[in-house]
Amino acid sequence: MELKRSGSIPSRKGPAEYFTGAVRIDPLFEPPAPARSTGALVTFEPGARSAWHTHPLGQTLIVTAGCGWTQCWGEPKQEIRPGDVVWCPPGKKHWHGATATTAMSHIAIVEKLDGKGIEWMEKVTDEQYLS
Repeated sequence: MELKRSGSIPSRKGPAEYFTGAVRIDPLFEPPAPARSTGALVTFEPGARSAWHTHPLGQTLIVTAGCGWTQCWGEPKQEIRPGDVVWCPPGKKHWHGATATTAMSHIAIVEKLDGKGIEWMEKVTDEQYLS
């Protein structure tokens, strides 16, 4: 058994290449192979969001604080709040982030397929975000 102490992995800023606005990523776990699941606490300041992206084996989001939005390509945007659990199916193009006025934090859990857990795409435009 391995115990990782809280705070043993440094926080990092969400890269501007993949996020709009201020985003902090706090890695929670990434066990060695053959395990392939990873988890992080992601905090979005008001107006911040991810770019469009997919996951080869899907993604689970557990909202822990604030109020946010998520949207799958071609579907309406949905509000998410603390306690909500969101399942993004494998290969489904989507984004998630805070609302325009309220920060939001969620735990993101993904599994890697052949070492890859995410495929980043174009940024969400302001028009898409606010629609």
